[in-house]
Amino acid sequence: MDSGPLSIAQVTPFSRGAQDPVTEYAARVSEELEQRGHRVLTLAAGDRVKAALSASPIDIVHVHDPFAPSVSSAALRHSHSLNVATFHAPQERMLSTQVARPLVEIFFGRLDARTVAFPETGRLLDRYFPGAYEVIEPAGAERDWATVVDELEAVYRQTVARRHDPAGNPQVRERIVGRPLIEVDLHMHTDHSPDCATPVEVLLETARDRGLGAIAITDHNEVSGALEARRIAEQLGDIKVIVAEEVKTAEQGEVIGLFLEEKIPLGMSMAETVAEIRRQGGLVYVPHPFDRFHSVPDYEHLLDIVEEIDILEVFNPRVALTAFNEEAERFARKYRIVSGAGSDSHVAQGLGSVRVRIHDFEGPEEFLEAMRDADITRKHKNLVYVQALKFLQTTGRPKAPKRTIPDPKPVRGGRPRRGRAAG
Repeated sequence: MDSGPLSIAQVTPFSRGAQDPVTEYAARVSEELEQRGHRVLTLAAGDRVKAALSASPIDIVHVHDPFAPSVSSAALRHSHSLNVATFHAPQERMLSTQVARPLVEIFFGRLDARTVAFPETGRLLDRYFPGAYEVIEPAGAERDWATVVDELEAVYRQTVARRHDPAGNPQVRERIVGRPLIEVDLHMHTDHSPDCATPVEVLLETARDRGLGAIAITDHNEVSGALEARRIAEQLGDIKVIVAEEVKTAEQGEVIGLFLEEKIPLGMSMAETVAEIRRQGGLVYVPHPFDRFHSVPDYEHLLDIVEEIDILEVFNPRVALTAFNEEAERFARKYRIVSGAGSDSHVAQGLGSVRVRIHDFEGPEEFLEAMRDADITRKHKNLVYVQALKFLQTTGRPKAPKRTIPDPKPVRGGRPRRGRAAG
């Protein structure tokens, strides 16, 4: 665990110099942290929170009673750092009002550690917002502020220790850096998924026509389409297929395993599914993690597996609200997780609407290192148009049997591969 100095913002909902227990708690903690060599930024009511938090890198934003509207809740809204909250002595009436607020899910979905100043506060909060609350009481007759900060510092260190090492494997990165760049789409489906009607051959021809050097086929709870595509691609010789599966867990949303060889059964816990991906030597890719219209893990479950996530999808063109992608990017940045993106195409027309440009790779180890230096680009594709095509192809009629296309052609609207003969 890193023992070096941290950069910490202490944010209170009251004005500077206010005579109240919350302000005193934050002030005494800040003073002790500075004496230990940490860099401390204090923010209070009336301060320009957004500008202050973006002025320099911050490891921890510690918000006190971050209920809206307040400077503490504004800090949560603008923070791109790891967030720790301390709840002091909120009144039950105020908590019941907060429950009705539409942003409460986002509010608690940005806290990476929760502490309370008193045991009764933890019990009260747990009734309205279930979760783990660590009790760190203020100084009193039998404890001083140094002890309080010892306990808070341990929370900070444990939270920071969960960040990924951005260095990765320098030896592998050095091995691939001289290779040509290729474009990759990391999320797509074939007619081996129940909600897609695109034959494997058509998907492959469209991917080749659009200049993709590699694709990850991520059918729902199935790998047969990806295995078939890889077999065909190996014969073609000009495109790689990553065998993958978008697995629905029991109650914790979906997760994608990349570089698989065997189907992973749906309905296991998230931990069991991740363990099976690892058993096969695969990578853990979390798709559309904050899209509330998909089956996604809630924030607590995401935190449970944060060390196991290899790649987090920060852009998916099929999400209904841009804010969902922004929240994913925020999460990946603060935990230093490798960012990924994919079209999530359920119709061939959407293929390649999002591309990841990386150095060519062989196997999961080189792929993960290539992704550390990836550039994500996107091509505008009307979501309503693509969703309408999916509806027309898959709804209102029996599911068509999987079929082999003897002379597959790419769908229209693609970008032809350079040097590839027409017709």
